[in-house]
Amino acid sequence: MGTFAEIATEPRQAKMKYWYLFIATVLVIWASLVLGLGLLSGVTRQWPISVVMILGSFIAGSTPMGGGSVSFPFLVLWLHIPPDTARTFGLCIQSLGMVSAMVFILCRRVRIQGRMLLWTIAGAAAGMAFGTAAITPRIAPNFVKLLFACMWMSFGLLTIIRSREFCSLTGIRNIDKGMARRTGLLVGILGGIIASIIGVGVEMILYTVLVLLYRSDLKIAVPTAVSAMAVTAVMGVATHLALGDIPRDVGMKVLAAGPVVIFGAPIGAYVLSVIPRVRTLYLISVLCVVQFVWTLYSLQRTRAEWAFVAVAMILAGQAFYWMYRAGRRPRESSAFERTRQEAQSVSNSIRVTKAPTPD
Repeated sequence: MGTFAEIATEPRQAKMKYWYLFIATVLVIWASLVLGLGLLSGVTRQWPISVVMILGSFIAGSTPMGGGSVSFPFLVLWLHIPPDTARTFGLCIQSLGMVSAMVFILCRRVRIQGRMLLWTIAGAAAGMAFGTAAITPRIAPNFVKLLFACMWMSFGLLTIIRSREFCSLTGIRNIDKGMARRTGLLVGILGGIIASIIGVGVEMILYTVLVLLYRSDLKIAVPTAVSAMAVTAVMGVATHLALGDIPRDVGMKVLAAGPVVIFGAPIGAYVLSVIPRVRTLYLISVLCVVQFVWTLYSLQRTRAEWAFVAVAMILAGQAFYWMYRAGRRPRESSAFERTRQEAQSVSNSIRVTKAPTPD
């Protein structure tokens, strides 16, 4: 297939052959499994998840929400599937759809924040391993649902409040190597732990940090976040394969939705590059609010659950606000410095042009 460096130097149209090769490989493997093992009837009975993942894969490619952000509430709240099974399905299906989107993004030479992406992936590997081994087995299913709902609701509220400002951002602030390493590792570890619990998370955290802290253009932040979750999903699938805890039903659902997501996510990535940013943000916000209300409605809403929701929303709000303020300071400081320099320049020019008074 060629090295990454070789791929990066080829023209965009020539590089698309790597995405075509990926698609062809997936479809050949899919046909070998479904037809060769006689699984066609079982796969076709899973058609509802294929329909759901039409939307899920599109969202996965066009927003910082992984495809698991659609499949998780559908499986848990609608089909009443255990959260750990829904998480595993989310990781598996994203390892197809979001990897397809990542290959598509790289082949089209879409701009991403490479330093942050690489360090986030490194941190996510550690976070995924630690979360799977030490945290996931100790969390009650209801609190897994609430963690998912609160995380996306707080993000949706932030998006609604600051959508116009986010849409006005262009480019991205320079991130030095040391800062990229520290921030990327922290984002990756935290995102990897959350992804080990609910199947998504690293993409939202990385997107939020890029936009709030480094004032990134959405069309840079989203492809970077999509790529981070794609690799994290592959690591998650590898972890659960090693543990041998992927149910047969999850495998059948992945076979049913696989051919859908490998096209849906890249289509979403392409649409992101051509539609106005604000429409993407409004879509994200609506989905966040709907799934939050749906989750609360489906649970018993005990005192402990309400307390968890309150604490989670407050902590998320405080974290988002701190990053927002921290991200504005350099811009405010640079604006003040430019104003000061302009005033100094005007003052100097007045002194230079002022005629000397004769004695």
